[in-house]
Amino acid sequence: MSDAPDTAVIGLTGQSGAGKTTVCQVFAESGFAIINADQIARKIMEPGAPCLEEAAECFGRDILNSDGSLNRQRLADIVFEDKEKLKQLNAISYPYITYEILQMINKYTDEKQRYVLLDAPTLFESRADDFCDLVISVTASEKNRTERILKRDGITAEQIKERFSSQHSEKFFVNHSDFIIKNNKSVELLKEKAKEVAEKIKEYYNAEEA
Repeated sequence: MSDAPDTAVIGLTGQSGAGKTTVCQVFAESGFAIINADQIARKIMEPGAPCLEEAAECFGRDILNSDGSLNRQRLADIVFEDKEKLKQLNAISYPYITYEILQMINKYTDEKQRYVLLDAPTLFESRADDFCDLVISVTASEKNRTERILKRDGITAEQIKERFSSQHSEKFFVNHSDFIIKNNKSVELLKEKAKEVAEKIKEYYNAEEA
């Protein structure tokens, strides 16, 4: 739960390719301050960052490019083919990510932001859901998610299957979320659903204050 009663922290997560980015955009348009965990994950892996140095010690210096930056594809090839190595990477990176998330929550709290959306693909794995008052998960059928990722990321169907195998099932998200947004139809319908959930959340917290 958020330490500050005046700031509601809402977690946003879900399956890869389900449409979380679109939902996040709708919440931003609805007045939610956004914390993007993917951007934080990139920040902690910038050249010279302690987290990147720990990762290089663990997985070998060949995960670095000649300029000292992270070769993301090389690291992905290592960890998505071996669940134990993925666990190792998570154990290294999650404490750094968590620290940055807490810093941003504190910043928005100090700025009197009423609603904060924590956009985090690995919300549960990193235990960042502990900081959230509510959790929203976006899900979709495996067929739809596969088609979207093929168009978006330019990776193979086999790589997508490996990615899916390392993630939680739809049942898990249903059982651990306050809201589920299913995205198996049009983008327009997804935006409508997201807007409806955003308004429900604001109404709930406004009613609590009344």
